[in-house]
Amino acid sequence: MKPLLLVLVFLSEEHRALVSESFEMLYAPNENLGADRSNGAAQIAARGPEIRTVLTNGTNGLYAAEIAAMPKLELICTVGVGHENVDLKAASARGIPVCNAAGTNDEAVADHAMTILLAAIRRLPFLNNGVRRGLWRDDIPRPPHVSGRKMGIFGLGAIGKKIATRAMAFDMQIGYHSRTRRDETGYLWFDDILGLASWCDFLVISAPGGKETYHVVDKTVLNALGPQGVVVNISRGTLVDTLAVADALRDQRIWAAALDVYENEPTPPAPLLEFENAILTPHVGGISPQAIHASVLRFLENAERHFAGLPLLTLVNKELQAAGA
Repeated sequence: MKPLLLVLVFLSEEHRALVSESFEMLYAPNENLGADRSNGAAQIAARGPEIRTVLTNGTNGLYAAEIAAMPKLELICTVGVGHENVDLKAASARGIPVCNAAGTNDEAVADHAMTILLAAIRRLPFLNNGVRRGLWRDDIPRPPHVSGRKMGIFGLGAIGKKIATRAMAFDMQIGYHSRTRRDETGYLWFDDILGLASWCDFLVISAPGGKETYHVVDKTVLNALGPQGVVVNISRGTLVDTLAVADALRDQRIWAAALDVYENEPTPPAPLLEFENAILTPHVGGISPQAIHASVLRFLENAERHFAGLPLLTLVNKELQAAGA
């Protein structure tokens, strides 16, 4: 008999078929449902005692009460890297491993970070719309170029490193602040984000979400970034104070903002919609056909290894590994 899997994220028909080869699947994506999370809640209420595995993401997560309602739960996985709303404490207390899909969408996110940064600096949306209204280059100020400038990366993990590699192709200097100092990279280390913002032209946010990084980009950091600066966020919307960004754009205290993520997704960030120099995309940085497929395969690999009693590839709550669980 196949183990029972609860899926709380969207999967294509192709991927549902692939997953169903290994699992009996309860497909209940929670996207856009708000706080009531009715799809998953209904499935847990109906079959919680039978569910052995949950596939979710960082935004939907899996709460302590939900974990408690599934007494046979033995594996939690996320598509993508994020796991901020998975209750790791509750999972670890039960000895339940939590895995993410680290390494499957790094390239896509790094590509997208550079795309929206370039669009912001060179004012691509404005130029594209302007041409359709008869705009010609003599009618506008010259947009600045990108090469040879300074990029600051807040969070030099796998994705941050790939963004840095792309930036170096533009002859940029790279500075960073991260939980782990990485002297082997040769990049310039800063003790905090404020010092990083004061130094750089482009501040890229590539750190995990959560209470520790909530609104880490605030008015003070934006002021330090300065009137030629661009803030880019491809991590989680909670790291950047939306109202502070809107005020900085209105007062021309920064050049632009390029955000693939924002607070209260999927609701559009209303304070930013009036600004031509706010480049907004709907949290698609890590979404490409290749990345999604790799993420689903990573879940299946971890699940197969779990049920075979083998070490997991991308364990998040590593204290279980240390304890020999």
